[in-house]
Amino acid sequence: MNTKPTVSRAVFRGSVIFVIVLILLFILPDLWNYFTPRQSVHITYIEENYQDAVRKVRKDSRRKRQYRLRSDKYSAPPMAFDPNTYTQEDWMNLGLSEKQAAVVLKFTRYGIRSNEDLKKIVVIPEVLYNLIKDSTRYPERKGKNYPETQVQTAVVKKIDLNRATEQELLSVKGIGPFFARQIIRRRDELGGFHTSSQLLEVWKMDEDRLAQMLPSLTIEPDHLRRININSATTEDLKAHPYISWNLANSIVKLRSQLGSYQRVEDVRKSVLMTDELYEKLKYYLTVDQ
Repeated sequence: MNTKPTVSRAVFRGSVIFVIVLILLFILPDLWNYFTPRQSVHITYIEENYQDAVRKVRKDSRRKRQYRLRSDKYSAPPMAFDPNTYTQEDWMNLGLSEKQAAVVLKFTRYGIRSNEDLKKIVVIPEVLYNLIKDSTRYPERKGKNYPETQVQTAVVKKIDLNRATEQELLSVKGIGPFFARQIIRRRDELGGFHTSSQLLEVWKMDEDRLAQMLPSLTIEPDHLRRININSATTEDLKAHPYISWNLANSIVKLRSQLGSYQRVEDVRKSVLMTDELYEKLKYYLTVDQ
């Protein structure tokens, strides 16, 4: 007589428990993610805000420390003075190095007539210039003590560095064919010069040669080529010599967060934008809508 196989209760219970465990293993991760996403997002948001706050505090602290170090290095003149009569030792007492002071004397040898001329001397930092600009005194143009070389340089025809052709540059003392080509090459890369100190970025240019050239040069900053940071791509931005790929990418991402830039100064919110870099770059940026 045949009998049907039977399953013991213990085996049955074991099978049921095994199936339940398998089901839990498959659906438990989904259940966890379903019930905890808001908390996870909230924690991530808090962490990101905290990191942003830490970066901002560190950046502000670094700016203040750098400015304090630069300011402490230089001194204001003890009294009003004529920059044309200052000696190398006098300039060093204000905080310039021996080499910087020597370069200043090369400029004053030609004679400087105003603070505008003084500011063009590339080795005088802005911090020092701000300390001395209110103490400077200049002789009358036709005065007895006015250097004879100043009268000569006053009638020299000035060449606009941002529009000069290679032939025009060749007429400037200190510029030969090699430097004429290199100056135009750097001008095209930058989109124009906004200050004479940028000529030191030209390959093989030195301060002595620059001192020879400056009496015959002028710079019209209106002729600069500017980048619209509200429409420029990462590729457009990184094409500029002062902008790395990382900075270009940061500027574009920051624009997405802000919606659009209202002022050029807004790019300073990028953690990659230092004070020194911004001062060089701001002349080449615009926020035209």
